[in-house]
Amino acid sequence: MTELLEFVPESGARSKSSMKGHHFMKYPLARLLFVCLFSVASGSVAVWAQVKDVPPIPGVIGKVEAVTSNSVEIQTKSGVVHVEIEHQLTTYRQVPSNLSHVTTNSYVGIVSVKQEDGKEVAKSITIFPPELRGAAEGSVLMDAAPGETRHNRMTNGSVSRPVSNSRMTNGTVLKGDPNAVPASAKGPGTTLVVRYQDGAQAISVPPNATVTDVAPEKVTLGAGDTIYAATTEQPNGTLTTNKILLIAVATPRN
Repeated sequence: MTELLEFVPESGARSKSSMKGHHFMKYPLARLLFVCLFSVASGSVAVWAQVKDVPPIPGVIGKVEAVTSNSVEIQTKSGVVHVEIEHQLTTYRQVPSNLSHVTTNSYVGIVSVKQEDGKEVAKSITIFPPELRGAAEGSVLMDAAPGETRHNRMTNGSVSRPVSNSRMTNGTVLKGDPNAVPASAKGPGTTLVVRYQDGAQAISVPPNATVTDVAPEKVTLGAGDTIYAATTEQPNGTLTTNKILLIAVATPRN
């Protein structure tokens, strides 16, 4: 029987964090992120040249098939992936936030939907911590939600400046003010340009877009939960993780 495990986040050095090398499932990170993957979203303004390139973080996104204190089985679109859990595991969940928390070099994930005029409009923005910088970097279409005909887009990357459009995007936020998003960029019609390794996406951020922070927090994992596990491949081919983001729970629990 699948266990319901409770993990307490460990404090540790922050690392850096793309969609290449990921076992990626097109789950609404906004139903998250990455739900982003990750319910997810973010925005801001800046100078692209100020953002340093970071290597993509390999990872696995999918639904928990089974979990123990030592490993987790993750159901992805290509099959079940076995990941060993390292002793010092840090778990994360999304907490309410706002656009003012997006600062220069912030790494974000944005879920967006294309409008009839071709613009991408953000539905949610997720702000990632430095140690998850580079997670699921890129821009992909997700499966349409039940009852909907339009597909959401998930984009992870670095925001270089505000413009106007939307979809799921993760990236680093760049802006003129090194510490905060200008007031003019926070009002209705704000547009962000999110850059990732092989492209960029302009995303319009409406006032009702949801913004969340990915924060270290005690998490209980159970079968059916949607998660993102940052992974490392060992010499013997085994995948291990010391960082897991809970994107969405399968069923409410206390």
